[in-house]
Amino acid sequence: MSKHQFDTKVIHAGVQRGFQERKTGAVNPPIYQSSTFHQDQLNQFGPFDYSRSGNPTRELVEETIAVLENGYKGFAFASGMAAISSAFLLLESGDHVVITKDVYGGTFRFVSQLLTQFSVDHTFVDMTNIEEIEKAIQPNTKVIYIETPANPLLQVTDIRAVVALAKANNALTFLDNTFMTPLYQNPLDLGVDIVLHSATKFLSGHSDIIAGLAVTNDEELAKKLQFAQNTFGAILGAHDSFTLLQGMKTLETRLEKSTKSATQIAEILANHDAIEKVYYPGLASHKGHDIHFSQATSGGAVLSFLLDEKIDSNRFVEQLELPVFAVSLGAVESILSHPATMSHAAMPPHERQARGIDDRLFRLSVGIENVDDLIEDLQQALKQAALVKNA
Repeated sequence: MSKHQFDTKVIHAGVQRGFQERKTGAVNPPIYQSSTFHQDQLNQFGPFDYSRSGNPTRELVEETIAVLENGYKGFAFASGMAAISSAFLLLESGDHVVITKDVYGGTFRFVSQLLTQFSVDHTFVDMTNIEEIEKAIQPNTKVIYIETPANPLLQVTDIRAVVALAKANNALTFLDNTFMTPLYQNPLDLGVDIVLHSATKFLSGHSDIIAGLAVTNDEELAKKLQFAQNTFGAILGAHDSFTLLQGMKTLETRLEKSTKSATQIAEILANHDAIEKVYYPGLASHKGHDIHFSQATSGGAVLSFLLDEKIDSNRFVEQLELPVFAVSLGAVESILSHPATMSHAAMPPHERQARGIDDRLFRLSVGIENVDDLIEDLQQALKQAALVKNA
């Protein structure tokens, strides 16, 4: 389907490339809610035998993300962390990982507390600094792990530069593409080996499922990922696969509106007296802005901001009417999060402070509400929070 544009591919990709409902002609694929599948012969099984190893509904999701990311093969997992963990299972005892210090808290926890139990070492680096990455590479470095834009300060990594560095040192590159999605960024096209997604977020888009995806262009890596998926068993169920497929169909429609609103909100907050700093790749003032737009086509729908010291954080949250105050992002409703106590709570306080994750920092995932309503709500909440602090 390479000749088609993204908004066409996201509707038809899986059905065109993979399984089709031929018996009934159903436009929406069936939910194959079956753990096992009848086999007609003793010595020759059909394409599906047990749903941990493969399911027709899940296969559609996997085919769809492979098409959207211009990949060879995709894999659907029970969560974003299941996808990330399974990718790390490709490592062996004695290997070393170079990983961005500005990484999602769950990934930080996995690498620093669980992966070490299998004698896989790691080094956290500022991945906006290529020289620091190069210095961290060791003879046993097998993976360089990228998250760009990174969570929650939206730091930008030069994907091409890191890929070149990895290839020169016989290392693989993994990249978390959750914030940009394949609509805005295609890391496989830039030489990345495995692309990862928390499909819970923008790809699903409705705060209704937990899901993770992995995609690769390499046939050998695909075989290893498939083995890890089948053996580890953290697969996406049939019903959630169906729900994810429905959500992905509206990805462009949802994300384009959210991104347009996020840009407006970022520009207003950047000039607001109650805000000390705004982090958003779409702003020309954002560090890495030019690099970001050399490898992505949009600033995305997520921004973070640091409240001024005169603002009462608790009052600010309490006064908001529209954004839900919750963990996660990428939904039709705007979601305000507090990284220090939510996404990065797994990090010790000193690690958060070293990364600039202050207690006054908030992350806003902009939904598809009317942007004027969102702006008005943010402004009134900031006003109320300032009045309380100064009382």
